[in-house]
Amino acid sequence: MTKQEFTVLEGSPWTLGATWDGSGTNFAIFSAHATKVELCLFDSRGKREIARVTLPEYTDEIWHGYLPEVRPGQLYGYRVHGPYDPANGHRFNPHKLLIDPYALQLHGEIHWHDAAFGYRIGHAREDLSMDRRDSAFVMPKCVVVDPAATWGPDIRPNTPWAETIIYEAHVKGITALSADLPDNLRGSFGGLADPKVIDHLVKLGVTAVELMPAQAFFDDRYLIEKGLTNYWGYNTIGFFAPATRYISPGANLHEFKMMVRRLHEAGIEVILDVVYNHTAEGNQMGPTLSFRGIDNASYYILADDPRYYFDTTGCGNTVNMTHPRVLQMVMDSLRYWVESCHVDGFRFDLASSLGRDRDQFSPSATFLDAVRQDPVLSKVKLIAEPWDTGVNGYQVGNFPPGWAEWNDTYRDTVRSYWKGDPSTLPALASCLTGSAEKFDKRGRRPWASVNFVTAHDGFTLMDTVSYNDKHNEANHEDNRDGHSDNRSWNCGVEGATDDPEILALRDKMRRAMMATLLLSQGTPMILMGDEIGRTQGGNNNAYCQDNEMNWLDLKGVDEGNAAFRDFLSGLIALRRSRPLLSLPAFLHKKAHEVKVEWLRPDGAAMEEGDWHNPDSRVVGMKLQNASQGLLVLLNSHYDSVSFKLPAPIYAASWACLVDTDAGTVHVRRAPPVEGESVDLSSRSLLVLEDRGE
Repeated sequence: MTKQEFTVLEGSPWTLGATWDGSGTNFAIFSAHATKVELCLFDSRGKREIARVTLPEYTDEIWHGYLPEVRPGQLYGYRVHGPYDPANGHRFNPHKLLIDPYALQLHGEIHWHDAAFGYRIGHAREDLSMDRRDSAFVMPKCVVVDPAATWGPDIRPNTPWAETIIYEAHVKGITALSADLPDNLRGSFGGLADPKVIDHLVKLGVTAVELMPAQAFFDDRYLIEKGLTNYWGYNTIGFFAPATRYISPGANLHEFKMMVRRLHEAGIEVILDVVYNHTAEGNQMGPTLSFRGIDNASYYILADDPRYYFDTTGCGNTVNMTHPRVLQMVMDSLRYWVESCHVDGFRFDLASSLGRDRDQFSPSATFLDAVRQDPVLSKVKLIAEPWDTGVNGYQVGNFPPGWAEWNDTYRDTVRSYWKGDPSTLPALASCLTGSAEKFDKRGRRPWASVNFVTAHDGFTLMDTVSYNDKHNEANHEDNRDGHSDNRSWNCGVEGATDDPEILALRDKMRRAMMATLLLSQGTPMILMGDEIGRTQGGNNNAYCQDNEMNWLDLKGVDEGNAAFRDFLSGLIALRRSRPLLSLPAFLHKKAHEVKVEWLRPDGAAMEEGDWHNPDSRVVGMKLQNASQGLLVLLNSHYDSVSFKLPAPIYAASWACLVDTDAGTVHVRRAPPVEGESVDLSSRSLLVLEDRGE
């Protein structure tokens, strides 16, 4: 079929991607080693290539051209010519249609076929062979868009770090079971923007949603062949485009912006979980989808043998943040989501890889320094997952000022303590006071520790008290995947039970762990569904389960879990009303007006031997400023204890704010505590207050 003719002019190299200027569209793409770049235009369904245009200019390693006839909605992709020489790091193959790294929207999903690979699958020479089949029929297409949006009076919440409470959520999972929503909105950005969903978040009291990957990603071929999908989404291929699966039918990228605005109207910030450490192209045996075919030797860190990849991510490749054009792409992407989409921050997957200039992590690595000095990005919330799979990849506490970090030591310590493990008190005290030994560096504050008991990776809160072992059989990996060290306890029965005593104990354990989280210095993070007892049936690696195992059912909440949700909401309200629970500086600072004391059950101060007694499982933490005192009493022992109270200073008696045994929270008026001692039930926590009226 005869292809259409399009006028092509010189254009500009300065703005990468497809830029609509109101008259025509400029196309620009970086490749240092290509010999020719062709722009391919497709019909409105993405099925037929209607034109192939060679970009006429090459300036400063940017290939560019301007097409006055191309309008928003036009589908396109690239074919890039150059040497197919894997042994020397080059994998150009013009038979493969490639995604523009700067595409703002994609049309369609990948349809897995051997044609998506640059080499001949099954060939004796493996990836050294070359596949000459056209891959356009299996590839999604890029979309020329008009990014202009009418935001109106969108006001960012700008919640201070010390007041932030994060809710880790999944775009699809939070609404997939919402019977109140029409089918076309379930699992979409539009669904998350629904008032009923937002109302749930507001009533809970969280200040930010941290959305698991929402940038364009694909399902891995090996998962599709097993009848599974990449539900979590840590497989990014487009750093500027939203995932097409989360855009409702008939909508476009503006649906994402609408979601952000509605969350902002409710006072809730939006933090994106982003994956810049690797891409969906995998190792040398992976597909050729974008970067590999555009300029493999520039976009990725190659091994000493450049046929292979230097991999600190465990995902087959590592993005080359030391290359100025690759660094520019990541920085441009981050600024796009902040400036054009109004997001409030980012959580960086496997961030230790981003802090390497190859082998060694450094807080002054190229990317970390670039973000720190950027006038836009330095002002938003930045959260690191401070580890990767490379040498010395565990870097908790070592990120530079301005960054917060996931603190997995907090998770392990709190789980171990309430499970009843010995020798946990010193670590617990550190967790309660902001993990200063890790984060009190270079003027960093307690909020730098993002505290969590559960996250998407691992057991849910309900499963933490219901299973001793992982049960990942549904992942079809013979239960070999996922961590085996879960610090969990099933309370006597593995999995579901109708034993009322065990159910009551599990509820008590859940309340104690959530109370600990909300009473600790630092930034608390709550996993979606923990507030209503969501279970994954013991699966601690549910990355491939796009089904009820991962979805949230806000309607099917039983009485017990409704009570737990209200208890958690009360804890959040209490935290937000008591400044002592979210201090702006570490407690040990000499100039700090707040004093901390550690008490034994007999009311005396904790001594060195008490801390290091492996059987010590009871402790009191007293916080006091010029007008208020809070006393947090914790008992992870299987027996109750009598705890002698210090004399109140500001009131006639202590008042009980929180009792995890009874499941009560009193944010305003709390009942007084009679007597000089309190009975601290087994595996429970009390919060008492001494404050003058």
